[in-house]
Amino acid sequence: MRSQATPFEGGPMDGRVLPVLLGPTGHPPKWYEIPVPAPDGGPPTVLLYERVPSGYSKRLGLQKGWKYDFRPDGTKPRPRWPWTKAPRA
Repeated sequence: MRSQATPFEGGPMDGRVLPVLLGPTGHPPKWYEIPVPAPDGGPPTVLLYERVPSGYSKRLGLQKGWKYDFRPDGTKPRPRWPWTKAPRA
């Protein structure tokens, strides 16, 4: 399997670059979860990072690569399927 050095921004991993395994399409996963064990032996805290474009080239506007941004709330957005309706109030 191939891996790619991917930078992390924000949160406890700010400024670090880790090798992340690439999927079958050649992209790193959309979400990266890092479990951090609790000091008292309780359930681990999960740090959540979202994959975002790292930048674009000036001339052609092509994407340069990926980076991970910290999600402080620690929740992933729910999938929005076209056949589901929003709950009525």
